[in-house]
Amino acid sequence: MASSSTYRLSCSIPGHEMDVRGLATAAFPEGGFVSVSRDRTARVWVPNSSSSGGFSEVHCMKGHSNFVSCVCIIMPNETYPRGLIVTGGNDSNICVFSLDRTEPMYTLEGHKNTVCSLSAGRFGTLLSGSWDTTAKVWLNDKCMMTLQGHSAAVWAVVILPEQGLMLTGSADKTIKLWKAGRCERTFTGHEDCVRGLAVVNDVEFFSCSNDASIRRWMVTGECVQVYYSHTNYIYSLCVFPNGQDFVSTGEDRTARVWRQGECVQTIRLPAQSVWSCCVLANGDIAVGASDGIIRVFTESEERVASAADLQAFEDELSKATIDPKTGDLGDIKMEELPGREHLNEPGNRDGQTRLIKEEGHVEAYQWSVSDGRWVKIGDVVGGSSQQRSERVMYEGKEYDFVFTIDVNEGGPSMKLPYNVTDDPWLAAHNFLQRNELSPMFLDQVANFIIDNTTGHTLGPAPSTSDPFTGSGRYIPGAAGQGPGAGADPFTGAGRYIPGQGSTHTAPAGVADPFTGGSAYSSAGLRQTGTNIYFPKTEGVTFEQANATQILAKLRELNGGAPQEHRLSEEVLGSLERLLLAVCDAKAPPQQHPTDEQITLLWKTTHWPEDIVFPVLDILRLAVRHPEVNARLCGGTEGVSLCNHLLSLMAPQGRPANQMLALRTLCNCFAGGRGRQLLLGQREAVLGRAADLRAVGNKNVHVALATLVLNYAGQLLGRPAELEAKAQCLSVASAALEVVQDREAVFRLLVALGTTVSGDTTAKDLARSLGVPSQIDKYAGVSEPAKVGECCRLLLDELQ
Repeated sequence: MASSSTYRLSCSIPGHEMDVRGLATAAFPEGGFVSVSRDRTARVWVPNSSSSGGFSEVHCMKGHSNFVSCVCIIMPNETYPRGLIVTGGNDSNICVFSLDRTEPMYTLEGHKNTVCSLSAGRFGTLLSGSWDTTAKVWLNDKCMMTLQGHSAAVWAVVILPEQGLMLTGSADKTIKLWKAGRCERTFTGHEDCVRGLAVVNDVEFFSCSNDASIRRWMVTGECVQVYYSHTNYIYSLCVFPNGQDFVSTGEDRTARVWRQGECVQTIRLPAQSVWSCCVLANGDIAVGASDGIIRVFTESEERVASAADLQAFEDELSKATIDPKTGDLGDIKMEELPGREHLNEPGNRDGQTRLIKEEGHVEAYQWSVSDGRWVKIGDVVGGSSQQRSERVMYEGKEYDFVFTIDVNEGGPSMKLPYNVTDDPWLAAHNFLQRNELSPMFLDQVANFIIDNTTGHTLGPAPSTSDPFTGSGRYIPGAAGQGPGAGADPFTGAGRYIPGQGSTHTAPAGVADPFTGGSAYSSAGLRQTGTNIYFPKTEGVTFEQANATQILAKLRELNGGAPQEHRLSEEVLGSLERLLLAVCDAKAPPQQHPTDEQITLLWKTTHWPEDIVFPVLDILRLAVRHPEVNARLCGGTEGVSLCNHLLSLMAPQGRPANQMLALRTLCNCFAGGRGRQLLLGQREAVLGRAADLRAVGNKNVHVALATLVLNYAGQLLGRPAELEAKAQCLSVASAALEVVQDREAVFRLLVALGTTVSGDTTAKDLARSLGVPSQIDKYAGVSEPAKVGECCRLLLDELQ
């Protein structure tokens, strides 16, 4: 086959209505590729069989509610012999498509902001990166783990050939290497946001950045080469089949071809942002740009576009306008530019640019080695990049605009710097992240930038005041010494705060560590050789209560409540009778909770969040009772209960409410309806609970660990529930990264042991997550002894 030394246009493919943000070579049909766009669609293109060449659209997929930003292909397997197409979007979702339907087979939900990068691995594994600063690992339609560690948006992800190794690149300027869900290494060197990653081989990879450089790295941490040629942000990279040469695209209107470490060709396009590229099966290059056009370039003479199409492309390029503020052409001093005669001299290399003065304006030309001539690439407008008196200085840098944003009335203003060449969505995202504002304002800020308006005021940030203030004697989570106080069955302590010394006396011998007891000794454990820690099959509940203090606090807060929320004496009396009934196991049937009392309790749990905690404590105790459990946890009432508790567990919420909501969920396991409800809502419950690991409150951590342990007990003996077990392992593993309280650590170890007991697949999954290396540090803990003992048994189980 005849081949030229440079790439030339093969065809231009219209079809998308907005920017083409992502491209991926298709596994099927042969020779095809997939594109995604801001127009919210994904499209499959296949080569035309006719001699005229080009591509035709054969499949259009829709499933996102906002623009689509990235795409990858899951390779064919026995279940899906034609593979799957996966897209990520600005709606925070990931859609998975097959080639025989236009709507998603399923949607992956879990990210909290734009999904901007995807990579598929073996066995159906999928890695996603998001503006929410995380990457997530998915297997089929379930999230198996979340990779946390970056401090800014994760713009790029890729799975390396070696099983378990994954890479993430971030706006925090770093790249992280992950193994089995844990960060093994952080690569530093880029001076701006990392936008793209590409695999070279098992031990090497490329990265590209907004700093206009490309770097080649070893997985061991060394940067072995830095490539410079682009003059602006670099958005994407794709490696040729030889594993060495590659193509890159960026904000400087170009795609650039690299061979043996050198940029050998610069392909100019009539669009400012060249977002994406991919190398097709035949070696051609497809690029997607901000003008909504996909263009394919080829080295093969047989696939080069017709002379008419080549001329049309050149004409389109010559009519482009180039803003010198982008810096793509360097500093421009019009008075020093030569005239047209300067084009009589040949260029020195392909892609070299030359500016000339022509009738009072500036024209830009690029040298084409294949044509042996200068090709016009546009008119330069807007004046010299040196003439920037209208630009604004902010933190040592020049910007076209620096907006002042007032977030809180009376509070300090915040500055939003912006250049006209920036992506408004990225600028908005960076502003929100820099100022620790909620991502819910993303659309609002981005549209504010787009509309060029000023003076817009965002709503006040949510309050995070501590509810444990004031002089009230009742404090949820504090010691209760009254006659109504009971011992915590998990620590044996007659107090509400876990981890305190116990005065409870157990029978002599090896006592169950879940009841505490001074007779428990590790010596006895060694003599019996019995694992008394896991698997733990019975649900662990929070039984302790001081009814007198709870009711006193309820009346105190009710007295100061707004008139519209104040409870009548009749309601208070009803709640008191309910509390006493559920705390008295020997209460006669006529004193059992009534439907009216249960209804009043449910309504009262919707009190304002700053005063609701004593009501939640009553609810926590009440759901243990069979009648309350059956009434509140069944059917639609159960879903409403679950959703209400999850709303109280919001990470920015009050620690007292978070703790009591978690304890209520734990106590729901005391009844059959409660267990059924929580198993059905497991993904949402554990997902929200996992967010609370970052709350610096040991009571919250102990309740979180107990919830995971109760789920693990319910999943025991169910090998088919792999996704559920994976979530338990993931949540427990993630919590162990931050939890310090020894009682919480112990319960998490028991949860891990219970999850893997008798399940080979779950053990393999735990190993792949790096659980053994994560918990190894607890093997030597001697105080309390149960932590070290349990850890060593778990390590033995995972060998």
